[in-house]
Amino acid sequence: MGVYRFGQFELNEESRVLCLAGRELAVQPLVFDFLSLLLRHRDRALSKAELLDTLWPSVTVTEASLQRVASLARAILREGNMDGALRNLPRFGYRLFHDTPEAAQSLAYPADAATSTLAASSPLPIAAPTTHLAAARSAIAARKWKEAADAFAAADADAEGALLPADLEDWSLAIECIGHPSDAVPHLTRAIAGYSMSGQRLRAANAAISLSRIHLEKGELAVSSGWHKRAASLIGGRHDSREHGLWCYMGARIAGAEGDSERALACAEQASALGNKLDDPVVESLGLVYRGFFKICLGEIRAGLEDQDFAAALGLSSDIDPIAGGVLYCNILWACRMSGDWARADQWSVSYGRWYRASGIEDLTGSCNLHRAEVLSVQGTLKEAEAIVRTALDRLEHDAPWAKGDALRVLGDIHLAAGDFAQAEARYRAAYEVGWDPQPGQALLLLEQGNAEGAFRSLERSLLSRAWPTQQRRGILLATLAKAAARTARAEHAAAIVAELEADPSRWPHASIRALIAEAKAEIMLNAARLDEAVRELQAASSLWTEIGSVFNAAEARLSLTALLLRLDDCAGAEFELRTARSIARKVDSPRLSQRYEALEAALAGRHGK
Repeated sequence: MGVYRFGQFELNEESRVLCLAGRELAVQPLVFDFLSLLLRHRDRALSKAELLDTLWPSVTVTEASLQRVASLARAILREGNMDGALRNLPRFGYRLFHDTPEAAQSLAYPADAATSTLAASSPLPIAAPTTHLAAARSAIAARKWKEAADAFAAADADAEGALLPADLEDWSLAIECIGHPSDAVPHLTRAIAGYSMSGQRLRAANAAISLSRIHLEKGELAVSSGWHKRAASLIGGRHDSREHGLWCYMGARIAGAEGDSERALACAEQASALGNKLDDPVVESLGLVYRGFFKICLGEIRAGLEDQDFAAALGLSSDIDPIAGGVLYCNILWACRMSGDWARADQWSVSYGRWYRASGIEDLTGSCNLHRAEVLSVQGTLKEAEAIVRTALDRLEHDAPWAKGDALRVLGDIHLAAGDFAQAEARYRAAYEVGWDPQPGQALLLLEQGNAEGAFRSLERSLLSRAWPTQQRRGILLATLAKAAARTARAEHAAAIVAELEADPSRWPHASIRALIAEAKAEIMLNAARLDEAVRELQAASSLWTEIGSVFNAAEARLSLTALLLRLDDCAGAEFELRTARSIARKVDSPRLSQRYEALEAALAGRHGK
């Protein structure tokens, strides 16, 4: 029995008391035992198997139980600013590190009072790694991904084939975390062979699922499906296993890529249910986030959003590696962007970047940069957004080439907002050439160019698609179609679309879609010469755009309202709206808005001169 001091904590094994700065803390017995074990073996990491056997002797529990105990322990350590000292070594176990700034004075000493003074004055040294492999494992524990990748490469060069399958998986994780997932493929393939030779079929299946994910994100659906089938053969009849839950989650992603949202939803529900049954928060959260994703595709917007927010809270409050955490964040941000939920996207994108950096990843992925860029573009920071998209395009070549088309679409939207129609058209065309639908930006460009018929027909073609991006953007596409229909004298068609959108507000709850509906209704009223009603709809649209922080759209709606008030000879109202629009437009680096403002200012000055 010993007494351990680390940071401001003191743990007494004999009296089973944990104190922080002299104050006794309430600690669950298993959490106390967990911390005690890590302190007693502070010179090494403890494997999950060792911890499970010691904490739950003669009892069968899942790794999720250990994850929960670790999370509770980390919450206690956080009170003394030492939560970073408890490290989860992916796919191995845990270690309590004393070489953090907060734990620089960490020490342990026997309970014997005669030796307490000596021990208290002599902090225990931390042994430096003596081999490349030891350095690699230490770097993995510290989430120093570049160091880990380099050290594993050196260790592999020193003794080819000597790395354990678990080391190969950790090496792959480090490589993915520094943004080169393709380079992880051969190491995961070796890991599968190693696990298979030693009879560890479930561990081999886990690596096969990782390969399936990497190839899917590279846009290689056939290869991804092949590794997914290989994982199924390795899992066999173990349908109660964690790996089967991960296999179901991956099945949802593959089904979605094949355009089968119903089957994708069923697979995601299987994953979340199995994760819940196993009390495994990682499997459950990955299943939930895709259950929400495909609910949104199928029109269950509110339920889908609830699933996704809960998935993030569940997964990110557990011990989770940066790749799984990135899947959760990226998925949520994607759904926000596809549905125009800009307020939610802004909150999650800031949180996403902060979490990624806390996970030891310095450079954000191409997808993360793309998410942030589109948020910035609707907030009006066009030049910064353009620079970030260009950076994202470079990164997407490595980590998610299938999203290149979406990045080109966002770049087209930025050029459209700036008023560079030629560049916008070129980017939309490039997006289409790589297989991405550039709507509704392409239709809005056609409307600006006076080609309402072309805008209407292109949107109708787009809405025929069963691809999940189109399904998730359906509300935005329909509202834009209503605006185009009104401009082509299809008043009844436009009104029918608006009625469809307004009939089920729970399906289209986003303020951005309600703002687009209001703008479409304004177009209908203008064509019917019901100008006062059009004013009301444009006022509603500008308020909604302001509410969600879409600065560009808010300024544009105010300028449209100014022009309408001038038609009504309401110069005082027009001047008020123009001044408001100007204060908003100043936040937007858009020559297009500036030119429109100047034209309206000149028109207003002409009215005053009469």
